Parts: sequence; structure tokens; C-alpha cells
Amino acid sequence: MPIDPVVAFGTAAAAALIGLGVSHAIDGMSPQPRGPGVLTDMVTLAPGSFDHPQPGEFLRNNHPVPAPVAKETVETPLEIMKYQVTASDYDRCVLDGACKPADSRLAGNVPATGVSFIDAQAYANWVSEKTGEAWRLPTDVEWAYAAGERFRADIEGAAGDPSDPARRWLTQYRNEAALARKPEPEPRPLGAFGANSKGVADVAGNVWEWTSTCYVHATMSDGAVASSISNCGVHVVEGFHRTYMSNFIRDGKSGGCAVGTPPDNLGFRLVHDHAGFLRAALRRLGLT
Repeated sequence: MPIDPVVAFGTAAAAALIGLGVSHAIDGMSPQPRGPGVLTDMVTLAPGSFDHPQPGEFLRNNHPVPAPVAKETVETPLEIMKYQVTASDYDRCVLDGACKPADSRLAGNVPATGVSFIDAQAYANWVSEKTGEAWRLPTDVEWAYAAGERFRADIEGAAGDPSDPARRWLTQYRNEAALARKPEPEPRPLGAFGANSKGVADVAGNVWEWTSTCYVHATMSDGAVASSISNCGVHVVEGFHRTYMSNFIRDGKSGGCAVGTPPDNLGFRLVHDHAGFLRAALRRLGLT
């Protein structure tokens, strides 16, 4: 696979950009504090590999089967917000006319909830414009990597008897009930759920988080994906367990879960995209 020269020579390119007077150029892989307050609380994770149950719906002979597990690699340092975007930070985007008001009456130092995928994208675009850098939603793989031991994939019902799909659904409900999640209607203040072993806070609390990964409907054959169709009108949502939501849903309790108890709240956190920033800066300079 060809090496991306922007990633491979990121540090050298950043130094060149600084010399050319580009604002917000990075120092190595650590950005300077900037923008809305929550952007200053970041966690940088070293590259690494892990086994990851794939998101989506997987069928064999037109019957649901457990998701395949793939070895995923995060090839460059991943810088992700320590906390979810707060209601007060999201309100700044609303006041600036770049975001629609959230479907939540909460304000201050609590996660912004009642936001759709489109709202979360609008906020990421606004932050990117304000800082001159590249900010985006994490992929499902990036979110799971940052979640570490708190990651929980889809609630599976196992393959079961193909002639009795009801038994599989009952197994899924039993598996979710065994998790003993207690619904909590209101988001808690930042830090209420503590940090995981990687220093990322409030992972898998009572706020689910949007990712940029599209829902996939796949057909399995001989243990591998034979064909798949992506639906980017629905995105992967991560939290106490993985689920899927239409881009337009702002309140997780209104529906969208394939099975079991829907999310209490929908929020998000962003990653700082160093490669995206460098590419944009090089384009502005006419170097690409």
C-alpha cells in the first residue's frame, strides 16, 4: 500500500508550515490549546492494533449471524477529546449561527445532547473553521480504540436456529438485560463516570456518541464478507453498547435502536485530524 507523504513526513511538513507563517501549525503531534474550552482537554493515544467486532448487520443464508472480528490498526497517534462536547461549547456554535439548537434544555458543564449526526458534523465544521485546523467525528474503529476496556460491541443473539429467529431476538434481550444498565434520563457533569485506562473520560456512561462510520448490511460466505451495502443515512453510535441511528435522530429515546433499550442521550466528541490539517494547509499554500 503506498505511503501517504503527508502522514509520513508530518513533522517536517509542520516545521515548514511554521516557517511559512501558517497559524495553528502543529509542534510534532501535539497541538496548542485553542478554540472552545473542551478542545484543550485532549488525550493522545499511541498507534496500535486490536481485535474489533465489525459494525453492521451480517447475514448468512438470509439469517443473522454474529459479526466477524477483524484486526484493526490505528497507524498514527490518535488525539481525541477527553470529554464529550459540552452543552456550553455547543451553544457557542448555535450563537454563531453555525449550529441548530440542541433538543435539550440542559446547559453548562454537561455533555451536549439532543443532537443529530448532521448537528455533530456542523459543530465539527464550525470548530475547524474557527481554529484553522481539521476536527471531525471519530470512526467506529477510533472510538473503540479510545474506549479500550469499556468498549462493548453489538448485543448479539448468537446464530441460533435459522428456522426460529424469535429465539435469537429473545437471546439478544436476555444478553442486554444481563448488562444491568439502569436508564438515566439526564446527562451528568463532565468526569462523573471517571476515566478509562487510556485517560479518556465518561466512555460508556449514559451518553451515546456519534461516529462517522456508516451502517453496513453484509452477506457472509465461508466465514468472510461476500458482499456488503453501506447506508450512510444511518451511522454507528457507540456508548454502553454499540447501536445504529438515523442521521436525523436527535433524541435516542425516540427510537433507532435495532433491539433492546435505546440510548438515554445522544452526544459526541471529536478527534483532531493532524493529517487533514496538514493537507488543508498545504492546499492553502498551493503545495498540493
